[in-house]
Amino acid sequence: MTGDPSQFFMLTSKEEGYVTFGDNNKGKIIGKGTIGNKSSFSIDDELLVDGLKHNLLSISQLCDKGYIVRFESNVCIIEKPNNNISMIALKQNNVYTINIEELSNEMYFSVLNDDAWLWHRRLGHASMKLISKISSKELVRGIPSIKFVKDKVCDACQLGKQIKTSFKSKNQISTSRLLQLIHMDLFGPIDTISLGGNKYAFVIIDDYSRYIWTYFLAHKSDCFKCFSKFCKLTQNEKGFMISSIRSDHGGEFQNHDFQNFCESNGYNHNFFTPKNP
Repeated sequence: MTGDPSQFFMLTSKEEGYVTFGDNNKGKIIGKGTIGNKSSFSIDDELLVDGLKHNLLSISQLCDKGYIVRFESNVCIIEKPNNNISMIALKQNNVYTINIEELSNEMYFSVLNDDAWLWHRRLGHASMKLISKISSKELVRGIPSIKFVKDKVCDACQLGKQIKTSFKSKNQISTSRLLQLIHMDLFGPIDTISLGGNKYAFVIIDDYSRYIWTYFLAHKSDCFKCFSKFCKLTQNEKGFMISSIRSDHGGEFQNHDFQNFCESNGYNHNFFTPKNP
């Protein structure tokens, strides 16, 4: 309650009876509203009492609204049930006082929390063992000295570590002849270069026969030249024309040379999703 109408940014004038003080004197209630400011902090259900010289905050009503009020030697901390600090009252002349004008978003949303799983989320879902090590060695300022124990499963961690369902093996071959569809990929560079100076491997698989051709290359840019030779040699040897080729979106496959070569020879170039078999 307060006797100063200027404290309100929302006030409804009405008589609601009297309040009784400690010396049995009474003050007349002439209004009710909200004090503070709209942008940072406010207190609802504030009474305007005629002639009141001080601003008073009822501890019992704060507790009725679900707040937790904790008194210490030099400070009074008013918290919400989730441990968010709403107000801090400093002890001055044996009275705990709050300066409403100094309350801000930083104070209202500051957190003093001893929830281990909240710190687990704040630290990027680090393991409880790692957080305990950080806390015991005081490597990060602000982490409370509490017991970090994995007593449940974090849903976000569980979802993040799930692997995708494996592809089921096909019971039948989708192609009907040789060279109807060929798969190709390139891997490297490998750590140990061959005696011929090659450090890349170009792999081609026929979808119908599952036959595999492997060519070793010295440079990644040699892939197109090797593929064009492969097409002429294999088509003449097998007596079939290549219909479709399938590769990833690597720069060695998705370029103008490959595009022009496929268009001129009538090959359908398909691309599959990266990091999939």
